[in-house]
Amino acid sequence: MSVPAAAPAPGEPREAAPHLLVVDDDARLRALLQRFLAEQGFRVTAAADAAAARAALASFAFDLIVLDVMMPGESGLALTESLRRAGQDVPILMLTARGAPDDRIAGFEHGADDYLPKPFDPRELALRIRTILRRAAPPPVAAPPAPVQLGRQWFDPERGELRGPDGPVRLTGGEAALLAALARRAGEVLTREEIAAALGTPEAGERAIDVQVTRLRRKIEPDPREPRFLQTVRHRGYVLRPGP
Repeated sequence: MSVPAAAPAPGEPREAAPHLLVVDDDARLRALLQRFLAEQGFRVTAAADAAAARAALASFAFDLIVLDVMMPGESGLALTESLRRAGQDVPILMLTARGAPDDRIAGFEHGADDYLPKPFDPRELALRIRTILRRAAPPPVAAPPAPVQLGRQWFDPERGELRGPDGPVRLTGGEAALLAALARRAGEVLTREEIAAALGTPEAGERAIDVQVTRLRRKIEPDPREPRFLQTVRHRGYVLRPGP
């Protein structure tokens, strides 16, 4: 049995509402949770026991399961452990009248993501659900860094390519990595230690970084002795300042 979600906020697509599976053998509590969570903007499907939950899981993709521990037949702990062994990584929030530390630990050991003792405030349940969903959400995909202009040359940090009016400018692997590290944080002062860490050579000394900077300047600066783009910030490090 399922109920429709409450209307989404203005501008939010209906399909964005997380889909929850509520599993509890207490019909009254199950109905209350369905109604309350739907009012909170979730799509809700309900199941009375583990068998009904398995049938729902075979038909729908859920964003989170709210699961009672003590149920007739297969318990919530057993269901959770079975789902985890089968490779199901859907987040699970367990509900139980047994809130002793050992019971909570058992829930986590069986694969639960959170554990809420009964009786509970429905508002806390909604808050915990949202917290778990935020934690489970994949991180946003970062946009690739934009090319930077260095006078008449352009450097693409994503490809490690430097191009001038006459075509590609050859960079060594170390020079390309150094310029990419600086370009990704253009305008920020990077210490030599931060540069070494970005290059994957944290053991490199200050002198080694200075030598790489000197070599790179010969390829990007009109006058390496008076650098316009790759500047030294005394007692701090280096900064890349792109520009025409």
